[in-house]
Amino acid sequence: MNKVTDDYPGKALSTDELKQKLASDANTSLIKESKFPTEIIELPSKGLIYPKDSALSSGKVEMKYMTAKEEDILTSSNLIQKGVVIDALLMALIIGNGEGRSVNYNDLIIGDKNAIMIAARVLGYGAEYPVEMSCPACGVKQKQVVDLTSLENKVSEMGSADAEGRFEFTLPVSKKVLTFKVLTHADEKLVEAEAKRMKKKTIGGNGVTYELTSRFKYMITAVDGEDDKATIKAFVDNEFLSRDSLAFRKHIQTVSPDVDMTIYFECDACGHEDASVQMPMNVQFFWPGA
Repeated sequence: MNKVTDDYPGKALSTDELKQKLASDANTSLIKESKFPTEIIELPSKGLIYPKDSALSSGKVEMKYMTAKEEDILTSSNLIQKGVVIDALLMALIIGNGEGRSVNYNDLIIGDKNAIMIAARVLGYGAEYPVEMSCPACGVKQKQVVDLTSLENKVSEMGSADAEGRFEFTLPVSKKVLTFKVLTHADEKLVEAEAKRMKKKTIGGNGVTYELTSRFKYMITAVDGEDDKATIKAFVDNEFLSRDSLAFRKHIQTVSPDVDMTIYFECDACGHEDASVQMPMNVQFFWPGA
């Protein structure tokens, strides 16, 4: 037994009990030093989709609760007009990966970004999200409240990525083996910029934007082990059979980690039920007082 001290009057603590008490006091001290409370958010990808040396391979991020300072971001007309207000908000809220390492926002895949967005809304304004939906059977509109904490992550069957965050898929018709990655936030911005460039080029022409093939060129990192960009571009533009393209897109859709945004809907007017209606995103999501 350890000696009873003034700090713990009336009780003699064993060595193990003293260790636990000291650890508890240390944690309490850290909490007091923190300006804002934080939460650890589990990512849909579980970190399996990122390179092994990435901070995101931990499968989680640490986020702070939203404050009035972050609401300034949400009300910035400049950020809203540029279409980057949500990204600016999430970057401000992410503290790190929960293990003391900083997170590069551009490295996040879209599914993990969606999970962080949902968590930000719950931490900032609560889990109740009011929506108005039209019945697919009779067309009558009705209001309902979605519990955002009931949304679950989609199960990914992709498995772990290699050390560089890449996967393989054998095309069913041509039998070519594609090495690919799931697009990150940075990749999506590049695809978007490429689509805009192609749209400008086709004004007065055939009107084709080539968004799908542009996306493939950023996603595919090798064809049958050949990883030079010229080979990948030539394959996508000239050899990618439509049946193989469809199979590849279905594969990506099936295995990509994300949040399941479907909800249960029951029409008050006609009684129609649907367990997989896509949750609408409206101004009430991050501007509940709007």
